[in-house]
Amino acid sequence: MPLLIFFTLFALLDFIVLFSVGSQIGLLPTLVMVLATGFIGLHLIRRQGTATLARARQRLAQGELPSSELLTGAALIFGGALMLAPGFLSDALGLLCVVPGARRQVARLLALANLRLHGAAQRSASGPSGHGEGWQRPEGEPRARATREEGEPSGDDGQPLEGDFISRNEPRR
Repeated sequence: MPLLIFFTLFALLDFIVLFSVGSQIGLLPTLVMVLATGFIGLHLIRRQGTATLARARQRLAQGELPSSELLTGAALIFGGALMLAPGFLSDALGLLCVVPGARRQVARLLALANLRLHGAAQRSASGPSGHGEGWQRPEGEPRARATREEGEPSGDDGQPLEGDFISRNEPRR
């Protein structure tokens, strides 16, 4: 839900900037600028996309996984889509995703933000003891009995627990 709100606000802000710039410089120059950024974006994507595809094929031929090339390809597609959308903010963000030097800086910032968010999510998911809540038994819930012999069910109701070994020859209960 927050992502949808972010994209909606970004699109709204992009149109506000587009209309305010268009009212200052006129309709024809605004259209020319929007179309020019679209064509520049397509040209950069084509050039960078072919180079990225060549590097990915080279790494595959060497027996390596082209993970960075896949991320670069995703950034190029995202940047191209942003540059094709009408608006100056989306064009600027798309240009950051398409230009190689800027793309690396954006990737570093996103990786840093991801690490911070991931660390904060881990800290909020862990209880006061520092362990995840999934490892703690709720209050008042009885512990399951341990299996005494091979194949004997360990649950209180006589049913096997997940992970218990049941022989093919053993009758099911």
